[in-house]
Amino acid sequence: MRGLWASEPRRFDIGCSIEVEQTSETLHAHVTLDRDVGIRPGDEVVIHGEPITVKFGEQLNLRRTATVVRAGPWKRAMMHVAGYLELTELYDVSFSDGRVR
Repeated sequence: MRGLWASEPRRFDIGCSIEVEQTSETLHAHVTLDRDVGIRPGDEVVIHGEPITVKFGEQLNLRRTATVVRAGPWKRAMMHVAGYLELTELYDVSFSDGRVR
């Protein structure tokens, strides 16, 4: 496990593959980075280039450059807290039949 003050770069560029498909079976966009870069809570990935548009019935595969920006310790901690709070919203359910007695 890396320490809090690890010497990895805070921002770096990396190549990526993009697959976008819009058909009657699926609508998706996937980005695969060239190396196994662990994206952690709070990290940002920015894909460079023109916006991608795909018409219905088409699939597009292309190459682009991405910039990965690592989150600092404070932002990473805040993302963990925010994720936990988002999860607790799912617990707010009721199993009553809805009738007031």
